[in-house]
Amino acid sequence: MANIALRLPANVPGDFFVDSTCIDCDACRQIAPETFSEERDVSVVYHQPENETETKRALMALVACPTASIGTVEHHDAHLGIDAFPSRIADHISHRDDVADHERFAKRFGCERVMHVDDGAHRLGIEQVLRGDEPMKLDKDLIAIPVPGHTRGHAVLLYRNKFLFTGDHLAWSPTRRTLTAFRSACWYSWEAQTRSMEKLLSYDFEWVLPGHGRIHHDNAENMRIHLTRCVEWMKTR
Repeated sequence: MANIALRLPANVPGDFFVDSTCIDCDACRQIAPETFSEERDVSVVYHQPENETETKRALMALVACPTASIGTVEHHDAHLGIDAFPSRIADHISHRDDVADHERFAKRFGCERVMHVDDGAHRLGIEQVLRGDEPMKLDKDLIAIPVPGHTRGHAVLLYRNKFLFTGDHLAWSPTRRTLTAFRSACWYSWEAQTRSMEKLLSYDFEWVLPGHGRIHHDNAENMRIHLTRCVEWMKTR
């Protein structure tokens, strides 16, 4: 829980607040844009929730905050936010970001986990292990594509040539208004990640669903244009 003693002065007065441990990950602004906004490289509360729906979205942001930087003065039932996840994106697609809980997810949903051998899949007892640079077809609609860069074994998942789950590989930049990558969060190789972006130009997708960063939806042609811009930008970094 956030520390009220560290409450950022840019928060409007009231119940919800963000403290100075915020790392500007943008998660709260995506989940509850009616409550949170950006102010000098941090998120703050610019509008206090006024109804049940806004309060629920703000609580979803609170429980999703990776640094526990969002707090409240009043007591709220956190399960109102917790139980709202996973959140529906489109069709029957949902999005939830927390790889640290992969064992709990596997037990809860009876699902198989997918990870590349270069990220320690064998050590973690992962069921579906990726190897090398070639994509793996997981079923008739889903493929895993190795895209080293963020980590040595990073991979993305492409569902029905429409939904691209990218982890920390690729996201939307609301500032630049195009697709982007995060050099500051590139733990293995920026050059390898740039080559991996070029590899993705061979695929069609309409949604980018990142682990961190903004979600984006457009037609496949425009997505390829944005991805091409991203590759060219990465080559200059």
